[in-house]
Amino acid sequence: MEEKLQKLLDYLSGCGSLVVALSGGVDSSTLLYAAHLALGEKVVAVTAKSEMMSVEELQIAKEMAEKAGVRHIIIDAHDLDDPDVCANTPERCYYCKRGRFQKLVNFAKKEGFAFVADGGNIDDTKDYRPGMRALEELAPTVVSPFMICGWGKSDIRRQAKEWGLSVWDRPSAACLASRIEYGIELTPKRLRQVDAAEEILRSYISGQLRVRHHGKLARVEAEPAAFQILLNQRENITKELRMLGFQYVTLDLLGYRMGSTNEVLD
Repeated sequence: MEEKLQKLLDYLSGCGSLVVALSGGVDSSTLLYAAHLALGEKVVAVTAKSEMMSVEELQIAKEMAEKAGVRHIIIDAHDLDDPDVCANTPERCYYCKRGRFQKLVNFAKKEGFAFVADGGNIDDTKDYRPGMRALEELAPTVVSPFMICGWGKSDIRRQAKEWGLSVWDRPSAACLASRIEYGIELTPKRLRQVDAAEEILRSYISGQLRVRHHGKLARVEAEPAAFQILLNQRENITKELRMLGFQYVTLDLLGYRMGSTNEVLD
């Protein structure tokens, strides 16, 4: 691990100056900490605030920037201003990433930073990620240090734990739009429904969790170990989620799995 870390720090140092796209997840938080070690004051964290980002994630991003001792800038992403994003096709992530990172590139050029870094890692190639294509199109300004240096999710979590980052074991958290079935238009109301529904469920269970939005139906994905708690609390949970606007609430018996929304594409 020491060799991998040194390779990463050497690469980051070679960037000269860097904007780190900070979401508050373990990947971008660990990358920010590493970038600060390598570049000191020549790094800045920028978070693209959006309706697709939960309130919790924004708060964690602020805490991680403070922990790293890095200046933190919050910009408005305005994701839903793009009709291609709102249409919520399987290419949604491409349009969203393209818009967000173009804003970050513009910021970097205006402020005199050489590169923009995202926290993608080599494990991200195992799922359908059209957003990665958008980042490739914005190269060479946009770089993915973890991918370049061969880091996977387990490497990132191990290093985050060693550095004492509170997010080291935080469950992976994709944007709220990834919970909404393809073809259902993205609206602020639907995104808030998902965020509120997951907050309600987290008051009952811990671990990986997703509430998938299928119009009137909420499909709950959780770790199988939490199934019994959900079943015991099914009446309360159903009542609370109906108050958010869902008519039906169902438990997915396969449990949580990354990218299940993409299963319809197979």
